[in-house]
Amino acid sequence: MSDQLLISTRKGLFHLSRVSENKWNIDRVSFPAENVTLAVADPRDHAIYAGLEFGHFGTKLRKSPDNGETWEELEPPKYPEGEMTEPSPVTGINESAPANLELIWSITPGAESQPGLLWIGTIPGGLFKSIDSGRSWELVRSLWDEPKRKKWFGGGRDLPGIHSILIHPENPEHVTLAVSCGGVWVSKDGGETWDIKADGLRAEYMPPDRAGEPEIQDAHLIAQCAAHPERMWVQHHNGIFVSSDGSESWNEISDRANPSAFGFAVVAHPTDRDTAWFVPAIKDEERIPLDGKLVVMRTTDGGESFHQLTNGLPQDHAYDLVFRHALDIDGSGDHLAFGSTTGSLWVSEDGGESWGTVSNHLPPIYAVRYA
Repeated sequence: MSDQLLISTRKGLFHLSRVSENKWNIDRVSFPAENVTLAVADPRDHAIYAGLEFGHFGTKLRKSPDNGETWEELEPPKYPEGEMTEPSPVTGINESAPANLELIWSITPGAESQPGLLWIGTIPGGLFKSIDSGRSWELVRSLWDEPKRKKWFGGGRDLPGIHSILIHPENPEHVTLAVSCGGVWVSKDGGETWDIKADGLRAEYMPPDRAGEPEIQDAHLIAQCAAHPERMWVQHHNGIFVSSDGSESWNEISDRANPSAFGFAVVAHPTDRDTAWFVPAIKDEERIPLDGKLVVMRTTDGGESFHQLTNGLPQDHAYDLVFRHALDIDGSGDHLAFGSTTGSLWVSEDGGESWGTVSNHLPPIYAVRYA
């Protein structure tokens, strides 16, 4: 069981510790009033890495070796001079432009056998790798120079972004990425080469003859069962998809979702291959819970059916949207936590059967991570 939470918000990084069942204290606030888009704890040495976005003043990267008591500034990833983004007529961008770091959208530590290795995914669609705990970064050129990347385009933002980086629990050279909008990509040699693995995903926002193109799929988030890594889940802009062969193929199960197949967040049970959780909403222009009722969906049979989990969640005039990184599960598979754009934070210690409110007064929450 994890006894610490990192809550990344529009106005600071909140460090929480567990007091008792569904009871948590806010122990510390790092970077108060600053825009913290993502903070992740490295399980190998317990260092915390935090990405901050300052708009005109750029994106920053910080590291704490002592649970947020002190922080050091790291040089964030930087695109080499001369690198350009691609035009994207789909989103109205008709000219290329210099590639500049807009957002650190994912931070993933390497395996226990890879001390110092870190991966960062960014907007505008670049993957970066560090072998010295974030003190220097190298653009993964094998993906950046991949010809099929030219088809990527932005989802909620103008430019594409890498928001999901998964390390295979049995083979750290096996890395899986999800991109908005660019599909699912897999490397089995530590990033030297890449293959797109989005067959079966569907993009209804494209003309019918292009809906199945793997390179333009808007995978909102991808999750993997640690004990059965061949089982993967994608919360897509168009619905929910599941793979039983490590993303070699995807099957859509959107018609079984209840109450909605749209959303951003998904987590997989660490040991039960058939169990996963989602937070549904109404898609596109609205992006609020259906009928003003906040719901967590759970499947326990591999996506054959979904059940609504509502005990302890607001069921009247609730307008909480949950971003893709704002739902998390710990290693036990029983403890979950999620936060919303209204600054509310909930936790569950029984697999989502019931929820306790930690706070309704935080700034808008971008990410929730057990530490």
